[in-house]
Amino acid sequence: MSQAHTDVEQVEQANTAFYEALEQGDFETLSTLWLTPADLGVDEEYHDPADTGVISCVHPGWPVLTGRGEVLRSYALIMANTDYIQFFLTDVHVSVTGDTALVTCTENILSGGPAPDDGAELGPLVGQLVVATNVFRRTAEGWKLWSHHASPVLAESNDDDEEDSAP
Repeated sequence: MSQAHTDVEQVEQANTAFYEALEQGDFETLSTLWLTPADLGVDEEYHDPADTGVISCVHPGWPVLTGRGEVLRSYALIMANTDYIQFFLTDVHVSVTGDTALVTCTENILSGGPAPDDGAELGPLVGQLVVATNVFRRTAEGWKLWSHHASPVLAESNDDDEEDSAP
C-alpha cells in the first residue's frame, strides 16, 4: 500500500473520530484530536494567533474562534447544551500534501434539544445541512485537527415558483 493511500486512510479515521467524539459527547477524546502548540514545537506559554500551529474553528453562525481555550470551550458548550446529535457525512473528499491534509464534506446533522416538560425523552429533532472543511496536521501522535470551518447550506426558496404562478 502506498504512503499516500495510507495517509488518506489515516486522515479519514481522524476525521471520523472527531465526529464520533462529538456524537458521544466525549470531550476528553475530542480534546486530544486537536493540535497543540507543543505538537509543532511552539512555546505553550505564549503564542500569537498568527503563529504556526494555533488552531481555529468556525461553527455555523459563530465568529472565528482561535486558540485551544476558545475552541475547546465552544465544544464544551455545544456538548452541554445538546442532548442528541448525529452526523451523516456525505461528499467526503480527502487530499494530503506533505504534513497537511484537507477534508471537505457535507454534514447532514440530526440533533435534539432538552426534553420538554411533558417528560418526553428528547426535544424535537431538527435536521440541518452544513458544509465543512477540516484541516489536519501530521504529528508524532498521528493526524490532528488544525482548523474546522462549517457553514450552513441555505435552503432553496419557493419564492420563484410563487412568482411564476402569480396572476
